[in-house]
Amino acid sequence: MKKLLDLTYVHRLLIAVLLMMTFLVLLLLLRGKHYLLFSFMCLLCSILPAYWRFEREPIRTKTLMFIAILIALAVAGRVPLAAIPSVQAASFIIIIGGISLGPELGFITGSTTALVSNMFLGQGPWTPWQMLAWGLMGLTAGLLGKTRIKKSLLLVVIFGGVWGFLFGWIMDLWYALAYINPLNLKSFILAFGASVPFDALHAGANVLLLTFLYKPWELLFNRLVQKYQLLSK
Repeated sequence: MKKLLDLTYVHRLLIAVLLMMTFLVLLLLLRGKHYLLFSFMCLLCSILPAYWRFEREPIRTKTLMFIAILIALAVAGRVPLAAIPSVQAASFIIIIGGISLGPELGFITGSTTALVSNMFLGQGPWTPWQMLAWGLMGLTAGLLGKTRIKKSLLLVVIFGGVWGFLFGWIMDLWYALAYINPLNLKSFILAFGASVPFDALHAGANVLLLTFLYKPWELLFNRLVQKYQLLSK
């Protein structure tokens, strides 16, 4: 029975991610038109896993407030540093939030951070792709939080560094598919190669913040989750 529930759990996460990717393909086919509509459709996709998780027990108001605070922190960690390419604290907050709250709420935190922060930095056809990238970051951090890996600072730091590059590769994929013509192996490699310095900055910022702040922030978040019973047992 437990294995069946685990399979259903994974399938629901996959369905939400695949739905979001379907909307991204449609956005590409429409050449970036109606990107704001697709951004909100992606937001709905990111909410689906949380809806399925809490369908039998309504999500607490305190939990929603905590998620809103996380998103606000992530936005505050991105917007003021926008002048420095790829250097921001949003990914750090999303990773910590995912580990503390689980994959469903980590997915929401990541995708919503992209949408809200771009209200200050500018919306565009890149927004849904950023929502996917940061959403997956929060989702995978939530899955990591269900294992013993979260107790290892080294492994969490490596996780953050790897996601600095994965985020860039997802955005490179959008750029290559949307703007490079003709698209061949050489142009594809050049598009990805051109972003390596920026991806390294993103990864470096994640590594630095996680190295010095992961332990105290993770302890604080776990205390808040337990004290205010933010998650159903």
